[in-house]
Amino acid sequence: MTQTNKEKLGYVLLIITALVTLVGILVQEPIPQDLNYHNFTDTREILSISNFWNVVSNIIFIFVGFVGLYKLGITAKLNTLRELNVAYVLLFFGVFLVGFGSGYYHLTPDNQSLVWDRLPMTIAFMALFSIIISEFISIRIGKRLLMPLILAGILSVLYWHFTEVLNKGDLRFYALVQFYPMLAIPIILLCFQSRCTRVRGYWWVMLAYFIAKLFEHFDAELYNTLGFISGHALKHIAAAIGMYILLVFYEIRRCHR
Repeated sequence: MTQTNKEKLGYVLLIITALVTLVGILVQEPIPQDLNYHNFTDTREILSISNFWNVVSNIIFIFVGFVGLYKLGITAKLNTLRELNVAYVLLFFGVFLVGFGSGYYHLTPDNQSLVWDRLPMTIAFMALFSIIISEFISIRIGKRLLMPLILAGILSVLYWHFTEVLNKGDLRFYALVQFYPMLAIPIILLCFQSRCTRVRGYWWVMLAYFIAKLFEHFDAELYNTLGFISGHALKHIAAAIGMYILLVFYEIRRCHR
């Protein structure tokens, strides 16, 4: 298959998955936050810090975000598309804030503190989506989508929060902005040609995300097996390592317009 045909297929798949995802979300009844989500297995208090490992495991996000911002702005060691500087900054700034937001949430897990966990995650995630669109499909389109994507992510969290306050919790909008990019990104990576080399960094991020979700799902089982750390703390570590691997690839790759 020629590159042109692959790109045509990519556009078709992106449109189909967008429509299927949108319809699939809209036909659902409003989805409230399951309060059992806040019941983590490892609740040990160490050094007067509640849920110690779920809190301190977020430090790695702060480290990766800080290193990314430092290498973007101070040492200029990252090989990025200069037209997308704002997107790369928002990506690593979002990762940096995730460390604080998630740490705050895990001190006292409830719906109120969960807002501050999800807000920075959507900033980082939407910035990454914009970057991938820019590098693989169109710089112009990716740049134009950056702020609308960020705004959509933020509004999805705020919408969920206010519906919970009204006792009509609805996670559908948040699920949409989280789920569709996870379908779209592999399609983009497979069907479009990047302006940069070493695109494996994005596959490593996807793999780390998948592993992190597995760790989250088997939170109790991993804690009962390992005895010293839970699946949720390992989720934080896996996700942050994925972003660090991407950071390394940003250093060693080459980009062209």
